Amino acid sequence: MSVLSDEQISERLAGLAGWTRQGDSIVHVATLADFRAAILYVGAVAYLAEFANHHPDIGIAWNKVTLTLSTHSAGGLTANDFALAERISQLT
Repeated sequence: MSVLSDEQISERLAGLAGWTRQGDSIVHVATLADFRAAILYVGAVAYLAEFANHHPDIGIAWNKVTLTLSTHSAGGLTANDFALAERISQLT
């Protein structure tokens, strides 16, 4: 899988509400009702990630879940990152 150009990344990111670019990654912070809701959300994200064989970095702070996507093996952002981000965005 090839790394996307800055222009391609900007175009794809424009269609993803709530996601931002941070270097070679895209990041989303979901604020849920409470810790239980955050854990259930992480479980749903994990299911999608396993199905896609593409795994985000996940941080949990009570009701906030931070997801960071990047294709480390490619050295940056690829179409796989955005495909998974689109699926994750459908959860909320």
